[in-house]
Amino acid sequence: MTDVLVQPDCSLSAACERLDHCCLEAGNEPGAKRPPNTGARLWGRVRSKLLRQKLDPQAVQTKNWHMDVIEMNGIKVEFSMKFTSRDMSLKRTPSKKQTGVFGVKISVVTKRERSKVPYIVRQCIEEVEKRGIEEVGIYRISGVATDIQALKAVFDANNKDILVMLSDMDINAIAGTLKLYFRELPEPLLTDRLYPAFMEGIALSDPAAKENCMMHLLRSLPDPNLITFLFLLEHLKRVAEKEPVNKMSLHNLATVFGPTLLRPSEGESKGHPTLASDIWSHDVMAQVQVLLYYLQHPPISFAELKRNTLYFSTDV
Repeated sequence: MTDVLVQPDCSLSAACERLDHCCLEAGNEPGAKRPPNTGARLWGRVRSKLLRQKLDPQAVQTKNWHMDVIEMNGIKVEFSMKFTSRDMSLKRTPSKKQTGVFGVKISVVTKRERSKVPYIVRQCIEEVEKRGIEEVGIYRISGVATDIQALKAVFDANNKDILVMLSDMDINAIAGTLKLYFRELPEPLLTDRLYPAFMEGIALSDPAAKENCMMHLLRSLPDPNLITFLFLLEHLKRVAEKEPVNKMSLHNLATVFGPTLLRPSEGESKGHPTLASDIWSHDVMAQVQVLLYYLQHPPISFAELKRNTLYFSTDV
């Protein structure tokens, strides 16, 4: 079965690409017989049905999963799909259970783990760099929703089989789990408190003033947030180095991760009414530019930033 969750940050073509992969795998199974172009024809039928379903007002309004099966020449694709409104998918909801990692403050997780970077971040990045860094559209192409939810449950339960599960899981699901972790933080990695300052800093026209402001803002982050951000930053730069193969430029990566790392929590975003209703609003574009600034910046050292703290006020 293939599960497809259609939401604002998941394009329909990305969902269809997952189904296309399933169609081709089904046709390559031992003993499978199909005439030429069956995969392409079935793929076209799947895409057509998904398009009709997405545009159907009744399907958009329901909160239930829609189940469907498409069969052709012995190849069967069974899929489920539901629509999640943008305001719900953008909402940061703190977890009621503080024993897991999703929806829990990053400072709580790192203190509990006695680590500088959350275990989930380290393991997902390690797996992506091991076998997904050259994957076309890595971090842009969505993983299967049920796979991501399964990984989320395993990390929340701190299951001892995490590493085995990671090694067997589709790499796009692992990339999706990492994005989901940052998206579900109770507050953005770059914090609610500093969000207005990041928006002001990225708008500065003087290069020297912008440099001083943007570095000062990093120094003002709590240590767990800063160390995790720098860890992720270097990873994304390594991914972009493979752009000729994976087609993921620094700008593409900033577009994917910028809003995830900066989007304010619900209480803070009330002053930004367009955030939930217009995904390409001025705020969102500014969030992308903030991350792109740091991605294009020469390597940033945590130790060097902290040494410079002695010469700067911590008030923003």
